[in-house]
Amino acid sequence: MPENLVNLHTFDNRQEADLAKGALEANGIHAIVSSDDAGSQEVSLQFVHGAKLLVKREDERLAKEVLKLR
Repeated sequence: MPENLVNLHTFDNRQEADLAKGALEANGIHAIVSSDDAGSQEVSLQFVHGAKLLVKREDERLAKEVLKLR
């Protein structure tokens, strides 16, 4: 992971992470979803590792406010 990205939150599945990503992008915050699911071939791996929502370090505070995360 590039140094300027932080894991904002790990969701139980990619769908939840994608919804949060949409909310962030609607507020002008670029986000990336990272999910170890073997290129969508092994979706069940998401239940083990979750889906990470990544943002730039400088956007972390605002992103947490938008998503109401601690």
